[in-house]
Amino acid sequence: MKIERVEVFGVAVPLVGEYKNAYLTKSVQKSAIVRITASGGIVGLGNVDPTPGYSKESTAEHLKTLQTRLGPLVVGMDAANVHAIIGKLDAAVAGFLDSKAAIEMACVDLAARAAGVSVHTYLGGAVKERLLFNAWIGILPPGDAAKETLEWKRKGFRSAKIKVGGSIEADRDRVAAVREAVGPDFGIRIDANAGYDADTSIQLARMVAPFQLQLFEQPVPAEDIAGMARVRREANAVGVPIMADESVLDHASLIRIIKADAADIVKVKVMKQGGFIHTRRMIATAEAAGIRCVVGHGFGLGVNTMAEIMLAATSRNVIDGLECVGPLKTADDIVTRKLDLNAGSIALPGGPGLGVTLDDAKLAKYALDPKAAA
Repeated sequence: MKIERVEVFGVAVPLVGEYKNAYLTKSVQKSAIVRITASGGIVGLGNVDPTPGYSKESTAEHLKTLQTRLGPLVVGMDAANVHAIIGKLDAAVAGFLDSKAAIEMACVDLAARAAGVSVHTYLGGAVKERLLFNAWIGILPPGDAAKETLEWKRKGFRSAKIKVGGSIEADRDRVAAVREAVGPDFGIRIDANAGYDADTSIQLARMVAPFQLQLFEQPVPAEDIAGMARVRREANAVGVPIMADESVLDHASLIRIIKADAADIVKVKVMKQGGFIHTRRMIATAEAAGIRCVVGHGFGLGVNTMAEIMLAATSRNVIDGLECVGPLKTADDIVTRKLDLNAGSIALPGGPGLGVTLDDAKLAKYALDPKAAA
């Protein structure tokens, strides 16, 4: 299956309202789409959705790198030989894991389509027949956060992540209001997006411990592994597990976290880790170290979202409550059928490949001008 053509598209898809975290407030998702065509006309799709604070490079940088460097490199290669493709991309360009993920994702999609199977089958088979998703609550006043979370629960969600940041007293009040509204049988996660230092995070962990959290995500700056280890020791003492997110980039960063005993859980994303192969290896490494995983990039469009769903379905080490909930946040999509996650769970999707098709009209409608991308 020789790669004959690599097409790259930039899009800016509107979100449902504005979303605020410790990094920014945004109302549009700027993304990169890759479509690879191999001999015989077989097509594979890749999609990454860079977000400031999570991605090292911007959408504009990824689009340029995909169009001028990485895309041309793989023309003529066998789309099914992902190891060779990854090796060539890594040798040519340092970093740009998102861009590499887009190409690798498209190649896996293409190979699975050619084989007539879903990506989860191509990756070895699914171990889950139903996927559960995690709702997402922004930095809101306590009453608003409680009302919104209760509505998610009524729809069928079993857990939600609450963004925290700015004031630990306000954070505590927001979490307390949500817990009171949803009762004891609903999972609550909090996410500081690396916004606090270790001492402040320890204070917050103690303040919210009575509300029975599933996890406290990325309490400290990404590079402060020692600080996160200290937070974990103190938080575990009051029953609060710690999850690393921004600190997790490549395999080496995961090893540093494991060696430092800095996390109970790690979050991985197909996009951020550089594709299916790298992400699966990191999930396996975490499992060997006794660390569970959460999967999901919250602002993913249809292709990236389906990639994470299918990957997550292949591992028992992935915790229920996937965070690949981009279709809940986007007002539209670039695939012909937008994924409906409104009930909080879906049956295991089928294929072939990722089971999604690009909508050329939507690609044109939401086309991203290079200057706007920058």
